[in-house]
Amino acid sequence: MPTPPESRVLLTGATGGIGQAIARQLLASGAKLLLQGRDANALAALKQRLGHPNAVQTVAADLCVAADRARIADAARHFPGGINTVIHNAGWNQFGLFEEQSVHSIDYTVQLNLQAPMLLTHELLPLLHLQRGAHLVFITSTFGRIGHPGYAAYAAAKFGLTGFAESLRRELSDCDIAVTTLSPRATRTALNPANVVALNAALKVQMDEPAVVASAVVDALRTRPARRQLGWPEKLFVRINAVFPRLVDRALAKQLPLVKRYARS
Repeated sequence: MPTPPESRVLLTGATGGIGQAIARQLLASGAKLLLQGRDANALAALKQRLGHPNAVQTVAADLCVAADRARIADAARHFPGGINTVIHNAGWNQFGLFEEQSVHSIDYTVQLNLQAPMLLTHELLPLLHLQRGAHLVFITSTFGRIGHPGYAAYAAAKFGLTGFAESLRRELSDCDIAVTTLSPRATRTALNPANVVALNAALKVQMDEPAVVASAVVDALRTRPARRQLGWPEKLFVRINAVFPRLVDRALAKQLPLVKRYARS
């Protein structure tokens, strides 16, 4: 099975904080990369910073646009040797109370976090079937396993992505394609505005650096797990939520006044 030195990786959301960390660590491990982002200038700057120009290609495309997804799939087909690994990392979230969010925000959250990776996977599966030991990695979230106030639309999309990946993994169990879901906890990236950082501090929620998530991704390419949850006590909370959700209900009800205060700040 491909390990990082043999991996030819399509990485979505490459210019974000987690995406850049994943790209750096994959390159250090010897992988070849096709980096996707919406901003061609940001992609070019990232490629220059990364070095290794012969190991990196870029494709500027909007994952929510059908024609752009087709261009990504075409770039994957024409990548030397063909892409054998896809890391669905692109994502977006707007922290806030659901009834106070715009319809556009809700729609875009679901499109980018759920619909886009599903449809891009649909485009890429014929190519992956041609590769030995292909691998699909979906970067989900702890909020894809625990519904949390202030993140209703985001959690809905990430729960959906988790369910999609699980169903697809079982559907492909007789094929040579591994499917992994990797669920980070709170991570220090520009995706989190000041009020989210402040809320996490008030709740004493530990935030990982992007490099922690990137290391977990590189390890997942070697070990090919079905699922991996990052962080403690988040691993415990996920298990409690699955078996005793009313305990989590009560704990989050105590935090709700803080969540509402920061959501409206």
